[in-house]
Order: sequence, then structure tokens, then C-alpha cells
Amino acid sequence: MNSFRFYRCHPPELARIHAMTKRKGRRPYTFFLGCLAILLAAYTESLLAVASPTITLIPIGTYASGLFKQSAAEIVAHDPATQRLFVVNAHASRIDVLDIEDPTAPTQVDVIDMRPYGAVANYVAVHEGVIAVAVEAAVRTDPGMVVFFDSELQFLSAVQVGAVPDMLTFSPNGRWVLVANEGEPSGDYSIDPEGSVSIIDVSADAADVTQANVRTVGFAAFNQATLDPSIRIFGPRATVAQDLEPEFLTVSHDSQTAWVTLQENNALAIIDIKAGVATHLVGLGFKEHAGAGNGMDASDRDNAINITTWPVKGMYQPDAIASYTFRGETFLVLANEGDGREYPVFNEEVRVKELTLDPAAFPNAAVLQQDNMLGRLRVTKVNGDIDHDGDYDELYSFGARSFSIRTATGALVFDSGEQFEQVTAAVYPANFNAGNDNNRFDNRSPAKGPEPEGIEIGKAFGRTLAFIGLERIGGIVVYDISDPLAPSLVEYVNNRNFGATPGTLAAGDLAPEGLFFINEETSPTGTPLLAVANEVSGTTTIFEITQTP
Repeated sequence: MNSFRFYRCHPPELARIHAMTKRKGRRPYTFFLGCLAILLAAYTESLLAVASPTITLIPIGTYASGLFKQSAAEIVAHDPATQRLFVVNAHASRIDVLDIEDPTAPTQVDVIDMRPYGAVANYVAVHEGVIAVAVEAAVRTDPGMVVFFDSELQFLSAVQVGAVPDMLTFSPNGRWVLVANEGEPSGDYSIDPEGSVSIIDVSADAADVTQANVRTVGFAAFNQATLDPSIRIFGPRATVAQDLEPEFLTVSHDSQTAWVTLQENNALAIIDIKAGVATHLVGLGFKEHAGAGNGMDASDRDNAINITTWPVKGMYQPDAIASYTFRGETFLVLANEGDGREYPVFNEEVRVKELTLDPAAFPNAAVLQQDNMLGRLRVTKVNGDIDHDGDYDELYSFGARSFSIRTATGALVFDSGEQFEQVTAAVYPANFNAGNDNNRFDNRSPAKGPEPEGIEIGKAFGRTLAFIGLERIGGIVVYDISDPLAPSLVEYVNNRNFGATPGTLAAGDLAPEGLFFINEETSPTGTPLLAVANEVSGTTTIFEITQTP
């Protein structure tokens, strides 16, 4: 055998074996056996890759409310005992009750009218036949309520919580209901209630829950504290407690700790549930869009898909959060949507071309501020003037266009980088970064891109999966997060028809917000399902999760 020719036709590993056999004086057949071992290993690896099962989401049934852009399907929860879905219809201030005994034909069978308890229903959760609903007051800055019903939809009890109660969840042990009270200000900022988390003890019969069962965790203890510099406290005349706006929360598997996203603040709160105390405020840092793999498309005026790096820092600003354990440790999974404050008397959003950029930090400012570059990108005017001289030394955009995995203390261990924009560009190049109410190419590039909002975790086929809903272009991105240090993209599926006009039934699902995983043990079909509530299209769709060779 001519070993030189063999090396020229095969991978560099063969050269290493050839050199080793020459140094050790081994015969040519030793080199041949080494080559054969490498080729067999590579061939076996390729066979395993081909044979490795694939997770697939298949839409099998949809319930359409018929209401477009009216928040008629925001959040969804499942009751396995009755095989019903409970869907928040904020437009009508009610919970739509859907029968999914046959998930291919979900049917509305009842409603829960929430108007006697407040103005808008924001969230619903179910645990062992008890339904909990968060309802905000007619005056949004007033305290809201959490209302409990049984599986027969009969009223059980109601308690008062903080202002603008949004996300709520039962702890895994069923003892607590935790509620994220956003405490958003009035439009003129004359009233700015404190953000808080209410902890409701439901260990007894839910019908017996009274105000004495409610503890509210505030953040006044941090008013004079020195905070991580990436935590944004910037509302007009607001204290830390007033400025923090709890968005979403998740509870540890042992029901002892809660983690709360503070979206506008780019922060995370950690709460000791038993003590009823916020123990830590964690700054989430910033994403370097100048770094390789962290690119984004920043313009809707370049007539192209241009996912590239920019001298911009992304504020993570997560919306939804979920948690799971790996080798005994808790990991947090966050959808980095991004959100800015826009009020009549205070609006932090501005386009890059409207700012004065520091000439030392941005010597090419004239080029960067063109519409086909960074000029159209929406950034905050709150952050970036480092030396307070009136021009901007850094640029901070809203959201990170990604999902992240963090430790229980908030340390970042994984971020999906630019993968959401890359995969949507590959699948829908003609409708890349379209909005959820239009089919326009590149429409959302200067404003948070695909905008990941909802997130859910489920275990299926021996794998831990993360399902992330993209609010703008739509669809669900699925990752295998069995190892939180090495997640892998599994699939992207979008039950949207770009050939139809948004607002018509033919357009399909628009703006997925609430996601709920139904495992095979509690599924009506014995196979895992994912229920998705779509805010703009007002549809609730059920996906079957399958594993195929």
C-alpha cells in the first residue's frame, strides 16, 4: 500500500497514525489496522446519527375563537381528570373551557365568567381539580384578585393580592399558589404600586382559603441596597420596590424556592417561600451582539436577511421562565423576549439614528446610523451614556432574541445566540422576521426580531425538552435540554400560513404565548401533547409529540 496516497485521500487522523507507526518501527499493516479502526468508528457514528430518533410536533387539532388581535387565547392550562383545557380569553374577561377528550377536535363546552371579580383575567392554573385565576382590577393600579373554582366550575373562594396579578402557579407539592403582581404604573405615572409576589396557602380545602392565607412578598428591603449594575431601576421617581415588575415565576421541585423574572428591570428575584422573603436580586447582565454567534438582523430597510454582529448590547429581559433538575441541581430556562416602558409621560424607546453617539466609541457613527445598518434599531435611551456627557457610549437593545439556561443562582450556562433568527430565516426566507399581524419580510428586525415569549419544559421519550414560542413570526422551537450545558436544536414548527391574510381563519396560529405540556400519563391519547394558546389569532392548537426514526 502506498501510505502517502492513502493519507491524501483520508482525514488528518490517518497522518497521525502513519507518523506514529513510523516512529515506533511498526509494520505497514499496523497503519492499515489503525486506518480501518478510524473508518469503522466514523461509519458506526454516521449509522447511529441516521438511526437516532427525532422528536416531531404535529398539529392535530385547533379551537378558533374567531377573534383577531383581541387577546382571546393567551394562557392555557390542562386538567387531566376531566380532559379539559382552560384558556384565558382576556377580551371577554372569561376562561374558555375546551373538551379535548378527542384532541383532534377540541370543543368549547363552557366558560367561567370572571367579570364579577375584576376587569381582565390574566392567567389560569389547575392542580388536582382546583382552578386558580388571576384577575386584575378595573383600576389597574388597585389590588387584584385570585379566584378559585372546582372542577365543576363552581366558585370556591377569592382573595386579594397585589396590583396587576399576572402569572400564577401551584407549587409542585400543591400547598402554595404563587402570583407575580406586576404593579405597573398608571399612564401618567402619578400612581406606581410596588411590584410583589403573593403566596397563598391552599393546603386546606380551597373553599376555605381566606385573606389570612395570603402573604405578600415585597422588595422594599432593597430600596437602599447596592444593586448589580445590570439591574435597571429607572421609572420616574420610583423606588426599587416600585420599579420592579414581576412578570413570571417558577418554583423548585421541592417547593421551597421561587425564581421571578423582572423583565423591564433585566433581573431575577429569588424568594424563600416558607419565610416569605425575597432573598436576592440578580442582575442578568448583557448579551454582546458583537460576539461571534450572537448576531442579529437589525434593519428592515436593507432588503436582505443580514444576521451579523453589531456593536450593541442586548438586555436579556426574560418573560417566561421554567425550571428543572439535572443531577440534583436546579436549572432555570428563560425566554429572552425584551420589553421597554412606553407611557404617555415616559417612553424609553428610541431608534439609534435619533441618538448622538460618542465619536470615540463610534468613530463610524455616520455609517452605523444609516437605515440599512443600525439606524432603525430600537434601543433604550436610559442606558448607554456612561460618562453622562449627553452622548451615548454604548447601545442597549431590548431582549436577546434567544433562550437561556442559568443556574439556580442566575449564572448563565447556555444561550442560543442567533439560532432563532438563523432557523427562521432558513425555513421562511420570504417572510423572515414578519410580524404577527402581517406577512411583511423583515418587519420586526429593528424591534426584537422573532421575540421569544413563552416557554415550557416537558419530558418525553427519555429526553427533557424545552418548547419556546416565538411571538412575532410564530411557531415553536424545540430544544433537547437533557444536558443543560449542551442543549441541541431539535425542531422548529410553525402552524402558520403565510399565503393567507392575517386575521383570517386560513392564516393559522399567530403569536403563541401560553404553552402547556401534557405528558403521556395524563394525555387523553396516551401520547405526549403540547397545547398552545395564540394571542393574536385567538386560536388554541394541540400538537402531538412523536418520536420517529
